[in-house]
Amino acid sequence: MSDFTNDHMMLVILAAAAATYLTRIAGYLLLTVVSDIPPRAEAALNAIPPAVLTTLVAPAFYAGGIEAKIAIAAALAAGLRFSSPLPMIGVGWSVVMILRYFVIPS
Repeated sequence: MSDFTNDHMMLVILAAAAATYLTRIAGYLLLTVVSDIPPRAEAALNAIPPAVLTTLVAPAFYAGGIEAKIAIAAALAAGLRFSSPLPMIGVGWSVVMILRYFVIPS
């Protein structure tokens, strides 16, 4: 019998799905019950997007090549200049593609 059709594996998958759903819905339910968010909780919620962005960008910066580092620096400059994230994404993507295609071919 395959490991993927094992009853225990199905229970693990269902438990993981339930845990994921409950953690996602818990924040919404908590905010509907609480009328005022305490300042410390609001500060913690405001810190989440930069933390997630750091976990996505840091490995690419340290493990990537020179083209990744240049593209991240260019995206950072665009992010500081524009308030919308779309120019930052476009600049980073364009720089890495141009560098990989024209300057640093593999």
